[in-house]
Amino acid sequence: MIAIIDYKCGNIRSVGNALSRLGAEYCLTSDPAAILAADKVILPGVGNAAESMERLRESGLCDIIKSLRRPVLGICVGMQLMCRRSEEGDTQCLGLFDTDVRRFPDSAEAKVPHMGWNSIGNPDGKLFKGIPGGSFVYFVHSYYPGLCSDTIATCRHGDVLFSAALRYENFYGTQFHPEKSGVTGSAILQNFLNL
Repeated sequence: MIAIIDYKCGNIRSVGNALSRLGAEYCLTSDPAAILAADKVILPGVGNAAESMERLRESGLCDIIKSLRRPVLGICVGMQLMCRRSEEGDTQCLGLFDTDVRRFPDSAEAKVPHMGWNSIGNPDGKLFKGIPGGSFVYFVHSYYPGLCSDTIATCRHGDVLFSAALRYENFYGTQFHPEKSGVTGSAILQNFLNL
């Protein structure tokens, strides 16, 4: 069973639909016992990092998430919350990934938010099994995680090369939305289910 963490900040319906298409059973929950009992956990997220982190704290789930020893996937803001901190609202985050989240600079060549299809570079590890470099995935974000030792895929928007995906031990994150990334996204989600 996959637990999708419900903290009122997620792209829950589209993630659930993507898992259903893959034949995976999931539950939407904020119950610590259900999260701890799940085979895998997904932390989705859409919107403002400061508000999302506040809701996650209010739910009492921060320590639960950090204690998990099974595969955990953060998506978009969910991944950003797993970093050290975010410039969005000067937010202290969970500190699982060894990088900070910054806002893209405004420029005529690279609009903010970074929205639409973009290719990923250097995909590495089991999450990207069978996914070649240059594959296109779907992004919607104004803030990005910097490159670090946890980076397992990159992307460029304007002059900024950033972490499109991160991994630390059993924790994974994608800045893009695999549930909205067509065949490539489905393959990435299937790889997560296979971990």
